[in-house]
Amino acid sequence: MSWHPQYRSSKFRHVYGKAASKEKCYDCVPITRNVHDNHFCAVNPHFIAVVTECAGGGAFLVIPIHQTGKLDPHYPKICGHKGNVLDIKWNPFNDFVIASCSEDATVKIWDVPKHVLTRNITSPNKELLGHVRRVGLIEWHPTANNILFSSGYDCKIMIWNLDTKEAVISNPVKILEAHRDVVLSMSFNTDGSLLATACRDKKIRLIDPRAGTVLQVASYKSHKVNKVLFLGNMEKLFSTGTSRWNNRQIALWDQNDLSVPLLEEDLDGSSGLLFPFYDSDTHMLYVVGKGDGNIRYYEISSEKPYLNYLMEYRSHLPQKGVGMMPKRGLEVSACEIFRFYKLIPTKSLIEPISMIVPRRSESYQEDIYPLTTGAQPALTAQEWLNGVNKGPVLVSLRPGSGAVNSLPQFLEPEPVMKTTDMSQHQGQGGRMPLGNMPKPTAIEDSRKQLKVEEKLPKNEQKCLSNGFDVFECPPPKTENELLQMFYRQQEEIRRLREVVNQRDVQIKQLELELRNLCTDTDSY
Repeated sequence: MSWHPQYRSSKFRHVYGKAASKEKCYDCVPITRNVHDNHFCAVNPHFIAVVTECAGGGAFLVIPIHQTGKLDPHYPKICGHKGNVLDIKWNPFNDFVIASCSEDATVKIWDVPKHVLTRNITSPNKELLGHVRRVGLIEWHPTANNILFSSGYDCKIMIWNLDTKEAVISNPVKILEAHRDVVLSMSFNTDGSLLATACRDKKIRLIDPRAGTVLQVASYKSHKVNKVLFLGNMEKLFSTGTSRWNNRQIALWDQNDLSVPLLEEDLDGSSGLLFPFYDSDTHMLYVVGKGDGNIRYYEISSEKPYLNYLMEYRSHLPQKGVGMMPKRGLEVSACEIFRFYKLIPTKSLIEPISMIVPRRSESYQEDIYPLTTGAQPALTAQEWLNGVNKGPVLVSLRPGSGAVNSLPQFLEPEPVMKTTDMSQHQGQGGRMPLGNMPKPTAIEDSRKQLKVEEKLPKNEQKCLSNGFDVFECPPPKTENELLQMFYRQQEEIRRLREVVNQRDVQIKQLELELRNLCTDTDSY
């Protein structure tokens, strides 16, 4: 019998939740009173959108992310639906395009102006007409541009291609008719080749969306599923629901075998829905309860016990819905790894909650910020419809860095000069071993590189930090911008020190080469 330690090491074991101060919240926001089980909030690095109360039809607000404080009661709305708005989602590849669905059985695509709204927006950019009953869910494809999924109370999932000039689209490219009841939740795997759904008939289905075939069905009687979520590349599904005794329950499933869950756990006896959120970069799972103020968070592992409980954020203010900020909108200078936007209708308040890893260092923490999904699509809509699968385009969250490809690029190897311990060579009579001697071509290349850099004019020698020009950016206006500028300069200083150390190593190697040549001539 193998022994397992009681405590496991994890860099996220001490993650804590921090609510924003009053002046950084969004106050006097008329949050919807609709009882539909949805988030009612969508966030990107530029805007926060929230479904609001509106007489005669449905509407939602789009507020600039930095416009905190009290909201003007006459603030303009986006109000083109004839029924209540049930779901809103930002385009993951365009921060100024948002989709909404409503009880009027339509899906509308809106263009949001880059400046602050000055009047109500009533005319959508596109209108999708296909459902015959109200539409309760919409999801953008995670890697293909302009592919949208919608699910209605007609028990159909429709796939829309928005790469057309038509303002009204009435023919979806595909209709999935695999369900006999209302779909409660939809989730994609990392490359968008598989779709997991939770249905009111208490079953989880794994679907190939392009073929329209059901690959697997989970009908476990002791777990009544409400929400389902793909766990990145872990080949696992996570679901929330209720047990046979109506306790709130979570379950973990093997993607390749949905007959029996790997794990199921009862949480409490509350009646509110559980919203799951997964961060594939840190392998952290957050479970947010509707109707209470708690956020439980876990760490997912590929081995048993799979689900490792970390901590619980508690608040006395109950949340009706919650929004999630994409990773590219987080404050990396504060070691923030996740951010929620909590809707509190009893106080007409939206409260940001940051999940923070406590660190003392002020530099960029690369171990908690791996490459993450960026804002560039990996595929066009037609490529995905033709059967191409591709992972998301990844970016670094390091300030000033750009996008990288999701697939590794195999470049030609460059000559690398190995650093050696100089003290060992000094102990050998000042002679470098032949096996460690740098090749003449590498030395000549380094000399040429030094000469070229010395010949550069002064006006072309810019202070760049990963492609970011420190001197060309405008001066910081806020404390946050000042902190970001400070961290960028700290990173630039660190980079320059590394360059200086590399030059010192090259100089010492050249000195050793000269010393070896001198000893060789003396021996002859």
